[in-house]
Amino acid sequence: MFGYYWYFFGLLILCAIFSGWASVRVHSTYNSYRKMGTRSHMTGYDTAVRLLKSNGVKDISVGRVRGELSDHYHPKKKIVNLSESVYGNDSVAAVAVAAHEIGHVMQKKKGYVPYKLRTVLVPVVNIGSYLALPLVLVGLILDVFVSGTQNSDLGFWLAMAGVILYGGSTVFMLVTLPVELNASRRAKQMLVAEGILTEEELPHAEKMLSAAAMTYVASLLTSLVYFLRFALWVFLLFGGRDRD
Repeated sequence: MFGYYWYFFGLLILCAIFSGWASVRVHSTYNSYRKMGTRSHMTGYDTAVRLLKSNGVKDISVGRVRGELSDHYHPKKKIVNLSESVYGNDSVAAVAVAAHEIGHVMQKKKGYVPYKLRTVLVPVVNIGSYLALPLVLVGLILDVFVSGTQNSDLGFWLAMAGVILYGGSTVFMLVTLPVELNASRRAKQMLVAEGILTEEELPHAEKMLSAAAMTYVASLLTSLVYFLRFALWVFLLFGGRDRD
């Protein structure tokens, strides 16, 4: 049993290294291109407003939040919040980040299926994170008390329900990756179509968006390793017994 844990510990170390590298890369890339002004001289705020207007979106406002790379779209509040370093900055990095958030707005407007699926998964993941471990523990208790009875498998299947709920976060990250990649693709298309970036400036924006995407890849891999470790732990607790 401990051999398996050393194996997963090694995988987690590799994921931590990859996550650290991805985080450093996105910040270093952002810091490089936040100093590169655009020929259009449009700020992150100008970009967001222009793209919303050009796409016929009239019910979404643009706000400002503290922090760096804390930009996000809040569909329920109908607002795109841009970080202080993006809101008033006219750099390639700033307009790329702003356009990416508008990409999410367009996903919702166009009914992009992975985006809709991710929205549905949010409450499931939140509930699952609280119920997964309790279900496994209750399953273990039941497995002891109903052993040898007609319901001898009840505890095991209850624990499996906990494993499935725990895996919800991995499914969420799996769906999030194409959502983020698609938002970046939409961003690049809109930036050029609206003349906010030139064809020569676009590759720099692509590097910024690609670096950001790597953080989601790292999150997915880490979530997958945690899920596999949790599932193996549950199976080992039940002794790997065959179930009819």
